[in-house]
Amino acid sequence: MTTTTKRTLYLVCCAAAPAVRAADGVRAARAAGWDVCLVLTPYAHRWLETEVPALAALTGHPVRHQYKLPGEPDVLPPPDAILVAPATFNTVNKWAAGISDTLALGLITEAIGLGLPLVALPHLGAAQAAHPVFARSVAFLRDAGVRVLLGKDGYEPEQGDSVESYPWAAAVAALPSP
Repeated sequence: MTTTTKRTLYLVCCAAAPAVRAADGVRAARAAGWDVCLVLTPYAHRWLETEVPALAALTGHPVRHQYKLPGEPDVLPPPDAILVAPATFNTVNKWAAGISDTLALGLITEAIGLGLPLVALPHLGAAQAAHPVFARSVAFLRDAGVRVLLGKDGYEPEQGDSVESYPWAAAVAALPSP
């Protein structure tokens, strides 16, 4: 008799408008067969603080947003892949620079070194997307093996800020099969 264990996906949500629909991302990943753990940036946590209990119930795991203290046990299973969605201008640039001053950034900067599958679905304005540092950061992350869904195959900054049309399904589809 064989047993199958679901693979674990960390969904890292940053403080951009689609974060208020993080449950949509969780549901899309779960429908694709992933065991989903939700990690929020500090500001995303602030935005979703009242929804954290419902999000924890939806995932079946605690929702994390800050580093644990030394000696505290890990409460999440290790990830098999990480999806950063929505990925903000700030997070993309810090990630590419190797900055890990939050739990979310620590996990995704480390994941590059671990060789984990990484997908990023940005959400930012057209003016930020036009900033030259952003283009360099995206290129760096792609060179490091991160699949950044920007443009025709993902998020298009020129199309505005519609939370309802944020392509969660495209981000999940870009992940390896669980």
